[in-house]
Amino acid sequence: MTGQLTPPEVTAERPGGVPAPSPLPGYRHGDYFFSSPYGSLLGRGTAVAPAEAEPADRWSDTASSLLATARATGVPEPVVVGALGFDPATPPRLLVPRRVQRGRPPRWLPGVPPALPGRWRVGHTPPVPDYLAGVAAAVRAIGAGGLEKVVLSRALDLTGDGPVPIGALLRRLADRNACGHVFAADVSDPGEPGTRMLVGASPELLVSRRGTAVVSNPLAGSAARHPDPVTDRARAAALVASEKDRREHRAVVDDLAARLAPLCTDLVVPPEPVLVRTPSMWHLSTRVTGTVRDPGTGSLDVAQALHPTPAVGGVPLGAARDLIAAAEGYDRRYYTGVVGWTDGRGDGEWAIVLRCAEVRGAALRLYAGGGIVAGSEPGAELAETRAKFRTFLDAVGLDAEP
Repeated sequence: MTGQLTPPEVTAERPGGVPAPSPLPGYRHGDYFFSSPYGSLLGRGTAVAPAEAEPADRWSDTASSLLATARATGVPEPVVVGALGFDPATPPRLLVPRRVQRGRPPRWLPGVPPALPGRWRVGHTPPVPDYLAGVAAAVRAIGAGGLEKVVLSRALDLTGDGPVPIGALLRRLADRNACGHVFAADVSDPGEPGTRMLVGASPELLVSRRGTAVVSNPLAGSAARHPDPVTDRARAAALVASEKDRREHRAVVDDLAARLAPLCTDLVVPPEPVLVRTPSMWHLSTRVTGTVRDPGTGSLDVAQALHPTPAVGGVPLGAARDLIAAAEGYDRRYYTGVVGWTDGRGDGEWAIVLRCAEVRGAALRLYAGGGIVAGSEPGAELAETRAKFRTFLDAVGLDAEP
């Protein structure tokens, strides 16, 4: 089965049942923004935030404290928004905005901004030869036993001639990734001059909770799109037939189902993946659904139980983390973490932070990675990261990795 990520029914409405427009055109630098096929949310200002950004044992406890404080200070129907890191030691960036606007998904907005102007200075972290060596070392570790899969990433550093316009980036990302999760969140370090924004368009939903219904949609197993339709279809067919990619995908789905089982009843795990497409990639996809056993289990509780999935970490996770730390040579921060929102009912949406960059002033750090399993080839993994960079490079106005 082949398809795109299909938009569900939009829930944001004006009085009278008319869907409100997406608030994205009103975005200002520093605002929080999150959109999905369900709708858009724009958060402005800060009503409540933690006194200090510190690691939290339970994300939902932090959110509950923020919501309680917001209600006590007169904020009607408060919503917690923000981003959480790949590493548990990364401080969560959660807050209650002073003002929240909701609306339709930002599809087909008129007046898409032009590509960002100017020249770009380029750096690679780690250097490309080191990334290739890291993949080869991972394949050897898998062959030696004790490790089934590990996800290795690299970063592309771009520095332009002037401050990057976040609003224009978001508009371009939304225009080209209509069914993804487009986001912008402030992830500045305490005392850091200026604002550091996490911006991206993720194809992967970690969890959505609405009422008692839970949905998770892991993606694992990927192939780059091709402009020639015949070649593009051949790549899609090869991905579906790939024993390596199907094995990688099944490992992710099995792990996710095992983590959801204690939290959910009526768990539905399709036996076969479907093929979905983004503008730059084909992915194997499985949509897992269930019903929370305890109505008090909120979206952040489920998100923390699932994070990090084998789609961004590895199997087993401990051994994968060790190899990631040795091979990547940098702190992922919020890349492969989660971004989204939750409300006082526990409803919310959280996407995995993929196809993204951290933006500070004129500098962008883009991230991309891929799952390494038995049979992985360093050159092919490098090509996959280059294809994944294209989502963000296209928003910048570059055709390919410089």
